[in-house]
Amino acid sequence: MSKIKNLYSIETGNFKLDGGAMFGVVPKVIWEKTNPANELNMIDMAARSLLIETTRRLILIDTGLGDKQNEKFFSHYYKWGEHSLEGSIKRAGFNIGDITDVFFTHLHFDHCGGAIIRKGGRLIPRFINANFWINKDHWEWATSPNSRERASFLPENILPLKDSGRLNLINGNEKPLGFDILTVSGHTEKMMLPFLSYKNKTIVFVSDLIPTAGHIKTPYIMGYDTRPLLTLKEKSSFLEKAAKKNFLLFLQHDVKYEIIDIKKENNKFNLNKTFKLEDI
Repeated sequence: MSKIKNLYSIETGNFKLDGGAMFGVVPKVIWEKTNPANELNMIDMAARSLLIETTRRLILIDTGLGDKQNEKFFSHYYKWGEHSLEGSIKRAGFNIGDITDVFFTHLHFDHCGGAIIRKGGRLIPRFINANFWINKDHWEWATSPNSRERASFLPENILPLKDSGRLNLINGNEKPLGFDILTVSGHTEKMMLPFLSYKNKTIVFVSDLIPTAGHIKTPYIMGYDTRPLLTLKEKSSFLEKAAKKNFLLFLQHDVKYEIIDIKKENNKFNLNKTFKLEDI
């Protein structure tokens, strides 16, 4: 990949999810200290994407929930706030047609729904000039979903990507867009985490491995994860490297913190500092 000129935080729209589901076996009395819940036990969630500007490409990582589902669907997720995918891209100084590539960490609806719109009764890509990138094994996993994840893999979000003729499947350790990718399979099969070199820092888009700052502690794992013990192993390994190498973690679902780094104290990982992209 040619050198990164700029990074832009793209707020696609906030929503809410059940706090218990987001923290699995962690008791509410503990997790609500960092992620307070409302009377329905729902916690605030961001759907934050990242726009990468290089000399040759404009790459969007994930696209949020989108807006094509019906009112009943969105009633479960309590969308709130003024952010939107297209509005945030415009505020960054670009148009939808400028996006050359859309890279999906995985195909759960809150990560890919914004890529497809409904127009004239048809489902078509929002990004008319973009190529779409997803891990090959994850594509097969998402298009033949297990019963546990079926509600997260929506055909109307996924199949039009293939119909567009611009779907690209990533094999193994390939890095077609230039950046390194860490593949993890505890949350879902072959979720991809981009590693970006920017201003002499390494920024990692951590997706659902560490969805919020409240999930830093190793055993704080979502109830949604298909293989929680594998997440435990993958997360421990990643946090060890992140603390040692001073990685900056770009958080996708934390409404308060955009970027954090971590420290290891007394054999435990903790939040160190918080940042905005403009601070880097």
